[in-house]
Order: sequence, then C-alpha cells, then structure tokens
Amino acid sequence: MIVEFWGQEFKVNVILGCIGGFLIAVVSSMFGFGGGPFMVPLMTVGLGLPMYVVVGSSLLAIFFNTMMGTARHFQFGNFDLVFFLIMFPAAILGGFIAPQIAKRVSPLTVKRIAVAGLLVLALNLLGVY
Repeated sequence: MIVEFWGQEFKVNVILGCIGGFLIAVVSSMFGFGGGPFMVPLMTVGLGLPMYVVVGSSLLAIFFNTMMGTARHFQFGNFDLVFFLIMFPAAILGGFIAPQIAKRVSPLTVKRIAVAGLLVLALNLLGVY
C-alpha cells in the first residue's frame, strides 16, 4: 500500500502492520504494559517508515488505550487531575512538534535517541535503577 504524508510517499506492508499490531496489542494487554515501545520498532524496521512519521503515529496508536486506562483509573478513584491536566496538553503538543523536529534531524540521530529512551525504559522496568 502506498501512504502519502506531507507530500512524500511511502510503501507500507499492511499485512505485516496488522499482524504485528495485533500481536503487540495482545501481549501488552496480557502483561499490562503499553505497546508504544514495540510499535516504534515495528513501524520503523518492519514497515520502513521514517521516524518523523512514526512519532506521531505511535502517539495516535496509544491514544485510545491511554484514554480507556484513564477512564478506568478515574472510575476507581485512582486519578490525579492536576497531573492529567499537565500531561494531556503536553502529549498533544508533543505530537505536533516532535515530527517537525525529527524531520529536520538526521534519521540516524532520531533512531539513536529512540534506542536510548527504550534502553532507559527497559532498565527501569528491570529495576536496575
């Protein structure tokens, strides 16, 4: 499938994207973690999309999961309204600004930053720090 974004065209394997996205959703739901760190490698390596497209797409992909989780936490009384009011606009703004920055920086630099972020996340989840 050919996808056009900001005047550029990309060839995307829709079947790989659907199967990969489904598997990531199942595994992340079973183990209780967000699928974002796995969607980024799928879209960059598996689908061959540039990082400036993946950043916004990843945010959109986890948006609905985040909204459902937020609604459930609110329902159970485990909700910090001040934190939400700070993070929600920041996430929306980041979704607009990050692709602009990523488009102007070399793809290798953006991938290195993403790898560093995933490494920090992995170390945190493993309890190393």
